[in-house]
Amino acid sequence: MPSFVAYYRVSTQGQGHSGLGLEAQRAAVHTHVQQVGGSLIGEFTEVESGALDERTELNVALKQCRTQKAMLVIAKLDRLARSVHFIAQLLNSGVEFVAADMPHANKLTIHIIAAVAEYEREVIAQRTKAALAAAKARGVRLGNPNAALAAQKGREVVQDQADDFARSMMPIFAGLRAKGVCSYTELSRALAECGIPTRRGGQWSATGVSNIVKRQTELGLETT
Repeated sequence: MPSFVAYYRVSTQGQGHSGLGLEAQRAAVHTHVQQVGGSLIGEFTEVESGALDERTELNVALKQCRTQKAMLVIAKLDRLARSVHFIAQLLNSGVEFVAADMPHANKLTIHIIAAVAEYEREVIAQRTKAALAAAKARGVRLGNPNAALAAQKGREVVQDQADDFARSMMPIFAGLRAKGVCSYTELSRALAECGIPTRRGGQWSATGVSNIVKRQTELGLETT
């Protein structure tokens, strides 16, 4: 019977005290452990930002995994970090780990997902900083309650995020096409098998792949 140590993470003190988000994580972890016929020998909860690599509770959980030869289990990969460097360190720690939402993901898949998440986080931060600086230079009062302007800015942010995600998928599509995976249906199936989620964390479909390719074309990217 395989042994597991669970690691849960929430981003704010408020979530930590209220349990918001923890119940869903626990449910996913317990379901996975039961499905593989394992036993849960430890549970650790961290209240921390995903952008930070220092995790006291995670280090304790990893220590228990090494001592009792257990596997670390989490609900979702993004519960660990949005840092490729952090994920690489974890992969080299000597402790096996599994994400309940993608239990068959290999090391390459995990690196790709972490890289995409890190790229999106950095780009969003840069765009937000630039937008605030530009607004300030135009004399816009930041925080001014203008619903129409706020809605427009929100649409622009969503558009930028979608464009950035389309760019980040280019090397993944290229790698799959190099292996002879070319049609939208084949690409969506391959992405699902690799455990790579859509921008919103869902499952790929042929239509979803088509939409990404169309956006890549509109951005002037080479899609062949």
